[in-house]
Amino acid sequence: MAEFNGKQPAYLQIADEFKAKIREGETAPGEKLPSESELMAQHGVSRTVARQAISRLREDGFAISHQGKGSFAALPSDATSTQHSPEFEQITQFLTEVRGDVRRLTERMEQLEDLVRQQSKER
Repeated sequence: MAEFNGKQPAYLQIADEFKAKIREGETAPGEKLPSESELMAQHGVSRTVARQAISRLREDGFAISHQGKGSFAALPSDATSTQHSPEFEQITQFLTEVRGDVRRLTERMEQLEDLVRQQSKER
């Protein structure tokens, strides 16, 4: 079972582990990857986490899945691993902006809460 570090979600850690094995040749392209059930048992995670790990491998070009047969290791080509659709890029940019807005709102809320605390102490 893997030791998760808490710095990133478990599914990303599992996916990164498999990416490294594929890059280093420990897992050959075309070799069958563990099923969701096997990942659950090996890593002590939920089915959702196992499914997300496999999905991430597919998204990043490190796995190809065939319904009823499983997922198989793959090496991403440079073109597919770095190019995203314009819609993906737009969504990514929008999410970056939203995160900035949320950060600014959080800071403002903290300032307002501090102000309220100060005013309540003065009374």
